[in-house]
Amino acid sequence: MTGLPKERLRVGFVGSGFIAHFHLKSMVGVRNVDVTGVYSRSAEKRRRFADAVAELGLGDCRTHESLEAILQAGDIDAIWILSPNYTRLDTMRIIHAEVKAGRSKVFAVACEKPLARTVSEAREMLRLAEDAGLNHGYLENQVFATPVLRGKEIIWRRAASATGRPYLARAAEEHSGPHEPWFWQGDKQGGGVLSDMMCHSVEVARHLLTAPGAPRGSLKVKAVNGTVANLKWTRPAYADQLKRRYGAEVDYRNRPSEDFARGTVALEDDEGNELMIEATTSWAYVGAGLRIQLELLGPEYAMEFNSLATGLKVFMSREVTGSEGEDLVEKQNAEQGLMPVLEDEAGVYGYTDENRHMVECFRNGETPLETFHDGLAVVEILMGLYRSAETGQTVNFPAPELEDYVPPVARGR
Repeated sequence: MTGLPKERLRVGFVGSGFIAHFHLKSMVGVRNVDVTGVYSRSAEKRRRFADAVAELGLGDCRTHESLEAILQAGDIDAIWILSPNYTRLDTMRIIHAEVKAGRSKVFAVACEKPLARTVSEAREMLRLAEDAGLNHGYLENQVFATPVLRGKEIIWRRAASATGRPYLARAAEEHSGPHEPWFWQGDKQGGGVLSDMMCHSVEVARHLLTAPGAPRGSLKVKAVNGTVANLKWTRPAYADQLKRRYGAEVDYRNRPSEDFARGTVALEDDEGNELMIEATTSWAYVGAGLRIQLELLGPEYAMEFNSLATGLKVFMSREVTGSEGEDLVEKQNAEQGLMPVLEDEAGVYGYTDENRHMVECFRNGETPLETFHDGLAVVEILMGLYRSAETGQTVNFPAPELEDYVPPVARGR
């Protein structure tokens, strides 16, 4: 990482789908960054992504036909891994090989949640990044969500300092189901809604319970208990709807992944205080759109946030007709009626501050707030919850048996 600090960070995107465009939109609010390259398997999606970069004024983005090509390009400093879960470890292996062989000048890598599908995969992601000497960041946007940043700062500065630390964090994230077929396939995604969304909930809750500036290790996971269920999408009419929408590979009559998950995580701080996380996620929520609910409770105070309790709302009568879209809120489920509007989804959900933080840390050679170490710790909790749901028993930590554990829905078909 010679030559730091860099005046501007030149970023290459691996992946050009939904989440890549979410990150791209957020980059408008980030200084000292240019998006200079993109690689994905689809030439058409690569072209559309590069066009979007130009429209947003974020740099001269070149498209690349292979991962090796974008890594060997002379105008890429850092890689954002935003491709599907089942591609991430292979992507990291190629990054490692190219950097170690001296064919790539990339010096930093950021990876979208979850870091991997299993503990052993996550540990390998971390090992490869560190063996290649790469600065690394774990892209958990909810930690950087504007209500989380502001709420945590107020609670710890005013309330916790006067009456004691918070002891219970609740986090829920729910919507009506993912965008892409692979999300619904347990072997490709690594699980169902627990893998897809509980990664957000347990990490943002852990973050809210951690004292500002304290290391992650200041909280120890003691035990986890999980429950999963199939509430909606295994019903015959909905299983058939998925097959029509995504093809025979998404077969929820015979190969479903869970669409509901609940988890409790017992922790202990460095003074021996008992702390709790309660997390709930589902793909079976049909409301205005994606709903994130957060609570933080302490001895004499409480904080709460609901992403759909917006200040801005619009009403459209049945006379207003149009095609389906997501122009008001992510996973929007209606185009008529009284609807909440998120004026700045990328900001509220945390993508803008997350990318601003990662860019500045990489540009200056500093360790980000969220690294692959955090991504690994999250996967350990997720696998503990899956194991608990499978056995019907609480899983106590440390839990070395989770190292090679694969959730039932992700096992070979």
